[in-house]
Amino acid sequence: MKVEVQKRYALLLAAKDSEYVKEVYGGYFNVFIAAFGEEGERWDLFRVVEGEFPDMNELQNYDGLVVSGSPFDAYGNDPWVLKLCFLLQTLDSMHKKVLGICFGHQVLCRSLGGKVGKANTGWDIGLRKVKIVKDFSPCSFLEGSDKIPGALSIIECHQDEVWEVPVGAEVIAYSDKTGVEMYTIGNHILGIQGHPEYTKDILNNLIDRLLTNESIEKSFAEEAKSKLQIAEPDRKCWGKICRGFLKGKWN
Repeated sequence: MKVEVQKRYALLLAAKDSEYVKEVYGGYFNVFIAAFGEEGERWDLFRVVEGEFPDMNELQNYDGLVVSGSPFDAYGNDPWVLKLCFLLQTLDSMHKKVLGICFGHQVLCRSLGGKVGKANTGWDIGLRKVKIVKDFSPCSFLEGSDKIPGALSIIECHQDEVWEVPVGAEVIAYSDKTGVEMYTIGNHILGIQGHPEYTKDILNNLIDRLLTNESIEKSFAEEAKSKLQIAEPDRKCWGKICRGFLKGKWN
């Protein structure tokens, strides 16, 4: 009788839980599990923003790792950011699957030799239509899948972006606001600038917090919220893409 080996994943959480997300969702970890997790898997949480990192001797036991978004700069030199860069370089050398989201997408790029920085066009908050590059090299995690639509809506919340992808990376999606919305390196690295894990509810609360601390203008916040009311992100398709990447299957 064949024994199924439990798949093991880790979330490298680069942001502290907001009071709202803690109260409504039980923390960002639960948000990610709801978006990417499946029954029978083990998911570990490492709050890298607070200095919690996986044991380097345990890395070989992981099937995939996810790096979350963060209010911190991916190009900053905070000790935990530099330690995260070293960890990501190690995971890349091991060809471990790593999915980077927003800050994670940017810090992965930086770690592997690309360039990131402030977006010249300022904040991008709300729903954004991302265009999939038609002739990108097929990734094995998408083989056998239904054809990905030519464009997908995703929730965005960032003021930094990837300026230049690492050598060997392939840009597979872009938007009219951001030149690098998604990139891959081989079959083990996937960066996504948007937030496939976010609900509109989470973004609405985040907009309120950014307005309260005067990070954005009131008119900008109102426009972003009004657009959210009339459209939906393609969360189901994004979930399939992310799970397909992490697990090597399309379901």
